[in-house]
Amino acid sequence: MTTTHARAQFSIERAYTASLEEAWALWTTKEGIESWWGPEGFDVTVSSLDLRPGGELVYLMTATGAQQIAFMKQAGMAVTTQCRVTYTEVSPPGRLAYKTLTDFVPDVTPYEVATVVDLRSTADGVKVTIYFDAMHDDIWTERARAGHESQLRKLDALLAAQSNTVHK
Repeated sequence: MTTTHARAQFSIERAYTASLEEAWALWTTKEGIESWWGPEGFDVTVSSLDLRPGGELVYLMTATGAQQIAFMKQAGMAVTTQCRVTYTEVSPPGRLAYKTLTDFVPDVTPYEVATVVDLRSTADGVKVTIYFDAMHDDIWTERARAGHESQLRKLDALLAAQSNTVHK
């Protein structure tokens, strides 16, 4: 889908007592990604990871929670979906940008959604700010926002377990 105007965006911000390097590793390694990626009720298995501009992250996202499985089936979507991220910027250890192909929405022509992840050192640890393109309509944009918030709750829990402190 080609557009002639900029898509709306939304952002989510978190602060952790983790180091910049620890946070970077969670976003850029197979083990890190598999430990928290994907909304609650979903597991992720990384198939391949080529961390460079033009490189790809390919993973399987599988609904494992009863509510998530029921939603996927009701929406006519597969319980396991192969997802593909194409990196557009990789600037260790502070910035990642990538596009995700949205090809899983029934009756919607596939299109790309851009994401930018900024990681910044702070006096207390690391600040993570993530910028997302809006989806094709308000309903799917809200679903995307809820999915990203859910995914970040998994990251919150992982880093809290490592440091015992998470700030929102």
